[in-house]
Amino acid sequence: MRSRLLMVSGSLLLATVILAGCGGKNEGHARKRIAGIVFQEDQFFRLVVFGMRDAATKADVELLEANSAGRPDKEIQLVNTYIAQGVDAIVISPLSARASMSALQRAKDKGITVITYNTTVESAIPASFIESDQVELGASTGRAARVYIDSVLGGKATVALLGFQSQAPEIYRQRRDGFVNEITKLSGVTVAAEQDAWLAEQAVKKAGDILTAHPGVNLIWSANEGGTVGAVMAVKNSGRTGRVAVFGTDASDQLADFLLAEEPVLQAVTGQQPYLIGTSAVDAALGVLAKQEVSPKVALPGRLLTRTRPDDVRTFKSELQSMLSHDNP
Repeated sequence: MRSRLLMVSGSLLLATVILAGCGGKNEGHARKRIAGIVFQEDQFFRLVVFGMRDAATKADVELLEANSAGRPDKEIQLVNTYIAQGVDAIVISPLSARASMSALQRAKDKGITVITYNTTVESAIPASFIESDQVELGASTGRAARVYIDSVLGGKATVALLGFQSQAPEIYRQRRDGFVNEITKLSGVTVAAEQDAWLAEQAVKKAGDILTAHPGVNLIWSANEGGTVGAVMAVKNSGRTGRVAVFGTDASDQLADFLLAEEPVLQAVTGQQPYLIGTSAVDAALGVLAKQEVSPKVALPGRLLTRTRPDDVRTFKSELQSMLSHDNP
């Protein structure tokens, strides 16, 4: 999610210009046209768009990029505009499981293929939904934490959780359950505190308060990138480097740097694969348009990065920087 979670820095250079005109579906356009809509300007969505662009270029179709900027009214406006323009498909991360349904239903009723990714709606409107396996994202980090607890902490840990329950409860619950189910396979593990804190500055304070209120906490897990950054900073600020370990979900260049740093605070994270989400979403749209059978739901695996495997972390950084260097369409 990110949380959509996936709150990382970056500038998403997307066109949000409203397209004028109306007419029949794809009237006057020989090439297929796919509208790709994101809802946030961050590194996660930038990589999603890069994946969309590459898939569209490979298939020789036109990709129309837009950003709803987290505003439901703008999302509706964009969808309505693309309906009027008669695009062949809309690929979108909808803002709401319910509130986004009406506009997307209108698109489907006009014969436009709808593909959702990252988030979806509570209906059969999308021909396919491309997502990360949220439970496995949490479980992957949980397994790494369990090894750490068993080998470094003697099988005992007092754990604090930072999440985004109030923002995206279903995704948070899946990530949380994946993580907690793994670490609690050890009988010496207890969860002492749980707070919402998905932005870095928010998480610094919340994690700091937890460490003050629960001095026995020796492991913190965050459900997203921003919370993980804040947890690392809180541990450093509290002077407990080496005594409190941090684990997280989502990956970024900054978190990779934390894993490579000499200070042994951040131990492992499991990141999504946004570029692959983008290519898969466009490919699904193209499959539907070609009358091919596509899977109604695709759950992509995450990527575990750990302090104990620094070469993997460096490879991730190199790949990420390579993708981000191609910032223009």
